[in-house]
Amino acid sequence: MTELNFNSLRTGPDSNGKFGIHGGRFVAETLMPLILEVESEYEKAIKDYSFLNKLDIYRRDYIGRPSPLYLAERLTEHFGGAKIYLKRDELNHTGAHKINNVIGQILLAKRMGKTKIIAETGAGQHGVATATACALFGFECEVFMGATDIERQKPNVQKMQLLGANINPVTSGRATLKDAMNDALRFWVANANSHFYIIGTAAGPHPYPKMVRDFQSIIGEEARKQILEQENCLPNALVACIGGGSNALGLFHPFLDDKDVEIFGVEAAGKGLNSNFHAASLSAGTPGILHGNRTYLLQDDDGQITDAHSISAGLDYPGIGPEHSWLYDIGRIKYLSTTDIESLEAFELCSKLEGIIPALEPAHALHITGQLASKRKGQIIIMNMCGRGDKDLSSVLPLIMKNRGKN
Repeated sequence: MTELNFNSLRTGPDSNGKFGIHGGRFVAETLMPLILEVESEYEKAIKDYSFLNKLDIYRRDYIGRPSPLYLAERLTEHFGGAKIYLKRDELNHTGAHKINNVIGQILLAKRMGKTKIIAETGAGQHGVATATACALFGFECEVFMGATDIERQKPNVQKMQLLGANINPVTSGRATLKDAMNDALRFWVANANSHFYIIGTAAGPHPYPKMVRDFQSIIGEEARKQILEQENCLPNALVACIGGGSNALGLFHPFLDDKDVEIFGVEAAGKGLNSNFHAASLSAGTPGILHGNRTYLLQDDDGQITDAHSISAGLDYPGIGPEHSWLYDIGRIKYLSTTDIESLEAFELCSKLEGIIPALEPAHALHITGQLASKRKGQIIIMNMCGRGDKDLSSVLPLIMKNRGKN
């Protein structure tokens, strides 16, 4: 077994897909041969110049990378402390970071001879990205989405339908992201030989957490180069929201070995960590197994997964990617949380001060960014603006107006 190189925090997972005690692959017997094939082909692909060259071309000419690193002057002035830079991945084609991973995985699927794709989605951004890539390559696309999320993310549902995806409504449980992933995995078990599953977050059975992280790390690689060009130094802190954790690892991973760079992940506190309505699996969870990997989960004393809650469909998940769990255990990343109300306030503030309408997911990170910035005069903070908020307007505007009425 290949052990982690503890001179670096960037070399995991080990050969069994473990980050410390987290990760691994806990899947149905029928899936194991396909999982091993995906791992084998991925390891070959990332050493293949032809594959990497195609990936670079699609990143540049289709996604629109590199995304800008933008100094948010009015937010900086508002909080009166650190300079706030936004890594603007909401400017990517399809409006979020999800396309970075989808293009990588669909190129891998094509390399493996697959033309039928499965995806799960919560906020709909991964679903839109997958439907977009399937349209680009002429692949069939099956998207599993909770009925609750279908209702609150209608603009993205309409986009997926226009792009030709078949949307499978999921009504079990709370009909949100966890339930969508449950049904997607069941469908994959029954169609393992014909379909490739593009998992959207840095979770699931090995090699998916590693693969998603690697494809998303372009965010941090660009941000590192850009901040050195603009400020001639590394940032003092990084901030990103976390559901499963792909956008966060994308920004964080290239900086993990920089000991002077503090890193903050932001979970969804929902209606408060003392309530039963939140999605903060690190702040309030315990290790267990879900969706093919061991990680921190919201669960009861009998190991039954409990319902998560967040105003944000993309953060409404009762677990987190296994690499985050490991980074939490070793203390490299500090994990904080933001409530629904705080995220709404940040959503409105960013819209008014910067003319940038954030998705509800990065609005959680923006709240923490403001708190940190106000206490860090002369420092530099980079926050990942991982998605745009047009998808959230129909559900957010009534809540903002209601909140205004209380004040």
